[in-house]
Amino acid sequence: QVQLVESGGGLVQAGGSLRLSCAASGRTFSTYAMGWFRQAPGKEREFVTAISSSGGSTYYADSVKGRFTISRDNAKNTVTLQMNSLKPEDTAVYYCAAKSYIGSYSWSGTYNYWGQGTQVTVSS
Repeated sequence: QVQLVESGGGLVQAGGSLRLSCAASGRTFSTYAMGWFRQAPGKEREFVTAISSSGGSTYYADSVKGRFTISRDNAKNTVTLQMNSLKPEDTAVYYCAAKSYIGSYSWSGTYNYWGQGTQVTVSS
């Protein structure tokens, strides 16, 4: 089993940056692909980005491509989301998730462990 704890959320002005971190418990972290999803008020949870278990492959939603960067450190059991050029539409609760089910990286149903989420608010 994997427990995930996100941190780093907060309030930032449009154009600014934030760095989210996700700390994972368990000795099997390196066997999981990891993803970030977000959910804005009144909207469904949506895929943001994902990284393969080795870190060799990354995937991004079109809306964040070129602005967000995902990375992981398997020695430290952490995954990081660097968010630059933030926009008000990036405002949401951001969730870290661990994936072990076969299927698309962008589909939440393939992720079996989730963090509690961290709020990101971007003011205009």
